[in-house]
Amino acid sequence: MADQPVHQNSSDEIDLGQLFQMIGRGFQKFFNFIGSIFKGIFHLLILTLIFIQKNIIIITAALIIGGIGGYVLDSIFPKKYVSKMVVEPNFNSVQQLYNNIAFYNDLAKAQDSVALATALNITEHEAATIKEIFSDSYSDENQKIKLFDEFIRELDTTTVKTIDFENYLQNFNSLDARFHQISVISTDNRVAKKMQPAIINSISVNDYFKLQKKINDENLNLQEEIYKQQLIEIDSLQSLYRTVLVKEADKPMQGTSINMAEGGKTSNRELALVQEKDVLKEKLVDLNEERANKSTIINVISDFPTRGVEQKGIWNSYKFKLPIFLLALVLGVLALLEVNRFLKTYNKE
Repeated sequence: MADQPVHQNSSDEIDLGQLFQMIGRGFQKFFNFIGSIFKGIFHLLILTLIFIQKNIIIITAALIIGGIGGYVLDSIFPKKYVSKMVVEPNFNSVQQLYNNIAFYNDLAKAQDSVALATALNITEHEAATIKEIFSDSYSDENQKIKLFDEFIRELDTTTVKTIDFENYLQNFNSLDARFHQISVISTDNRVAKKMQPAIINSISVNDYFKLQKKINDENLNLQEEIYKQQLIEIDSLQSLYRTVLVKEADKPMQGTSINMAEGGKTSNRELALVQEKDVLKEKLVDLNEERANKSTIINVISDFPTRGVEQKGIWNSYKFKLPIFLLALVLGVLALLEVNRFLKTYNKE
């Protein structure tokens, strides 16, 4: 009986020793695995350096030829110019605007200068210089917040609780933006300004949008008449209350407390009318702003410049693109040759 605790402690020490050995072996395998990864990366790096060393002359020649060829191409090909215009489409005309711009771009890509010249009211020679036309949204976080505020105002209380700003941004697309940017890339730096009226008129002549603008103008005029009539009625009531106050003041001092109460009610009513008048004036100001913002089917916020800006950047230069292309081509061919040699050696083995 006395030997049992000693036997128990010895068993516990053996179990703990085995546990620590297992943990040690686990760490050793983990570090060996990490080491094998680094060894593999190092081995791959060495093979790459050896590959470059063996073919350094061919790679250098490809880069030099590409650089010279790119410089020649940049000198031969005409320069490209970028022109940008910012617009604000009204009456849900943004989809039509994007469709028209996509149509012009398809004609430019197809090099159909005749159809493009007809659509944009320019000469065929000018249309042939157009390389690309595209549009994209022009908005920042502040504008998105304003659009979200306008969006939730049109919803009922129950629906508003289920929508937050993050959900709104996830479903936000370029057509929801207030402002849109139209860009033209051409070898003629003056052609964008000439085609601006045709782009705007292509939206403005649409019968549906013209009808929407006409109805909107009539609604604004009707709302303005209502506000002005309400102001006239408020002025009449104010005049009436002043007359009542004067007559109350001329009465003999009988029932002083009652007269004071009535006078207080009249003053409160007149104050309420003054506040209502201020509200109506603010509504008239908002009405004038809306009339100004929707005076045309599509507002031009920023016109095309008289002259476009030269398109720059390494990605637009053949001095950069051609060497990269030749380098990729040479490396691909050399890699295929190395794989071919490896396969032949593998078959022999």
